[in-house]
Amino acid sequence: MLGAGTIKDRQTTVPREAGRVRFVVYGAGAIGGVVGARLFDHGHQAVLIARGDHYRAIRDGGLRIQDPNGEQALPIPVVDHPSAVRWTPADVALVAVKSQHTPGVLDELAAVAPPELPIVCLQNGVWNEAEALRRFANVYAVPVASPTAHLEPGVVQAYSYPVTGILDVGRYPEGIDEVAVAVAAAFAASTFDAQAIPDVARWKWRKLITNLGNAVEAVCGPAARGGTIGQRAAAEGEACLGAAGIDAATTEEDRERRGDRLRLLPVAGHKRPGGSSWQSLARQAPGIESDYLNGEVVLLGRLHGVPTPVNALLQRLANQLATAGAQPGSIPPDEFERLLASERPAW
Repeated sequence: MLGAGTIKDRQTTVPREAGRVRFVVYGAGAIGGVVGARLFDHGHQAVLIARGDHYRAIRDGGLRIQDPNGEQALPIPVVDHPSAVRWTPADVALVAVKSQHTPGVLDELAAVAPPELPIVCLQNGVWNEAEALRRFANVYAVPVASPTAHLEPGVVQAYSYPVTGILDVGRYPEGIDEVAVAVAAAFAASTFDAQAIPDVARWKWRKLITNLGNAVEAVCGPAARGGTIGQRAAAEGEACLGAAGIDAATTEEDRERRGDRLRLLPVAGHKRPGGSSWQSLARQAPGIESDYLNGEVVLLGRLHGVPTPVNALLQRLANQLATAGAQPGSIPPDEFERLLASERPAW
């Protein structure tokens, strides 16, 4: 592992070369940390914005990335606030925080970064990009498909090999431009399967339906995701998309895009424990993003007259577990069914 002094020296001055993009990753957790690590390890300029113990661990010991081949400690420059970044016109911001933190993060960026800064949302849900457009003109979306984890300060894990994930990029709400092409090319050169796509919003809506299972894992445990609770949550989501007239990529399109590209393997002898919401509870993180996943379906249902009892209960229980500091999987599937049938979803 590299010495702390070397890493601290590197974080104070980020070297730049004419014509090269620098990626500023706001949110160096499971997705942001892995993407930042892969970019940095493949010769791209990158700086991380992290907080608290995670920031201090990266500052002092590098970002440790674990994958099926072992572990690396990478001396990626890191700061604890966007005001510590020396912003330039060549920068691209990769926003990888949970959706509930998006408004605050965008406010911080808007206070110090150039107004033309490209904002690339590496986030679940369909709300973040529109929020970014309130503050920045150049916004890009990525329907992230990358099995990663972050449970320990200074450590991120990538479970798919040799392709780390699928990171298609499109200008939001539609179109392709030179930034989308350049970002996709950088991802593709850094172990990701990535393309610039013109209809990224369709793919974000499909990913939303997939992410409805995140709360199932968090509330009832990963084994319940593929069971009847997860299936009913997805069916409610599909009904809401239909009632709202939303054009989403089909399950067949999604299956074809994924193909066999993602090959999940053990890391440090263990399988991936659970998705992003499961990890939020396991880390006892402040809050969970179910309001922007299951809650998005609940909102659509209320707007268009579609019942969404499963997603509403998942949303409420996930929030209650997060507030209580409870462990993921605290409510067995049969207890969830009992609460659903009683229409008294208080945990």
